[in-house]
Amino acid sequence: MSHDSYTSPLCSRYASKSMQFIFSDDFKFRTWRRLWVALARAEHTLGLPVTEEQVAELEAHIEDIDYDAAAAREREVRHDVMAHVYAYGLVCPKAKPIIHLGATSAYVGDNTDIIQMREALKLVREKVRTVLASLGKFAKEYRALPTLGFTHFQPAQLTTVGKRATLWANELLLDLDELDYRIDSLKLLGSKGTTGTQASFLELFHGDHEKVQELDRLICREMGFSACVPVSGQTYTRKYDSLVLNTLSGIAQSASKFANDLRLLQHLKEIEEPFEKSQIGSSAMPYKRNPMRSERITSLARYVMVDSLNPAVTSATQWFERTLDDSANKRISIPEAFLAVDAILNIYANVVSGLVVYPKVIERHILDELPFMVSENIMMDAVSRGGDRQELHERIREHAMAAGREVKEFGRANDLIDRIASDPAFGLTKEQITAHLNPADYVGRAPEQVDAFLENCLLPRVADARGETSDMELKV
Repeated sequence: MSHDSYTSPLCSRYASKSMQFIFSDDFKFRTWRRLWVALARAEHTLGLPVTEEQVAELEAHIEDIDYDAAAAREREVRHDVMAHVYAYGLVCPKAKPIIHLGATSAYVGDNTDIIQMREALKLVREKVRTVLASLGKFAKEYRALPTLGFTHFQPAQLTTVGKRATLWANELLLDLDELDYRIDSLKLLGSKGTTGTQASFLELFHGDHEKVQELDRLICREMGFSACVPVSGQTYTRKYDSLVLNTLSGIAQSASKFANDLRLLQHLKEIEEPFEKSQIGSSAMPYKRNPMRSERITSLARYVMVDSLNPAVTSATQWFERTLDDSANKRISIPEAFLAVDAILNIYANVVSGLVVYPKVIERHILDELPFMVSENIMMDAVSRGGDRQELHERIREHAMAAGREVKEFGRANDLIDRIASDPAFGLTKEQITAHLNPADYVGRAPEQVDAFLENCLLPRVADARGETSDMELKV
């Protein structure tokens, strides 16, 4: 590894080898060659002067790429596609005259971009399913463990730890739906020519429109797609890039929501992300267990959400049948969005599989707030024993305000129960009042909601998820 030039942290620190390979030179230029083979084979099938021997030669040298020869040629001609046509021709002398016949640069460039995005989306989808499977296990384990619910980060009605996990999972399920749709809807550019009219191919086939259309179908079939785009300029619409990165942005949003919630829970000391035996939380404060992994998720997610604006602007500013101001931008913005989302999901899977729950801390926080929450139940109990509802409502309000002052102004324990028990207007003993303080009585249908969500929504989508693998291990 060189230490005298910039290396993207997305590769060196975060993203998996699998995702890096999809956007590697080997994947890209082998795909170019596969596309040239598909073009030559289709042209041979449809009667153009391309021989079986030439197709076989091309196929035999798909992986035989002389990068030095291509780079030297590109410095000379300033054109990457023609440089690789030249390099391919060096190892395929018989097929050299027919490589790229009738095509424009977008034939290999744009079709490869679509293939890369589809393969990368498939990898993302499997990692989303892995995270969902882990979230499902966590939700099931803690389906009935009461915890404080929050609105505005203020204590509200109780929920359960498992129910909260279903909220995180549900957002990823929406992303999974979007991934399925996006993967299924991507179409190959095909062979559309310089301005998308297929004029060069129509000339090659002497005006035979059906053969031109069949050329598209044959290439599409060989490259594993069901259809090509119906119309285009020289390139596929850059709207595709925008839609794909919007999908990735949605995943980043879901992951960031989870990570931010976990950062707050770690502050409360209720749930913590994994912390390894030798891990250092702070260089200055040895006792600290900073939520580094959750913070890394939110950091990378922020990058992806902002990066999704790149193809949106590019799509909006393309001129007529094509311009080249998209090229430099999409070489960076699209791969980096995928690399970052890949890293986010690797961290997400790692965190969920190692979450540490502290039930006693959770219970203590509940009991600090529960007296306020059950005050209506206590009041109704007293009314059933002959008390005046209006009078008791006012007295409980006064006691609650006084107890709140004890907590907020003096840092003392919540003494609302003692205050009510010592008030003869309620006619209740402390034992009778504390009977109302069972947290499980106040979680509503949360456990049942978890069960239904897992059975009906989550498990059918992840039953065959592969689980966390070495490809999802953290690098740092």
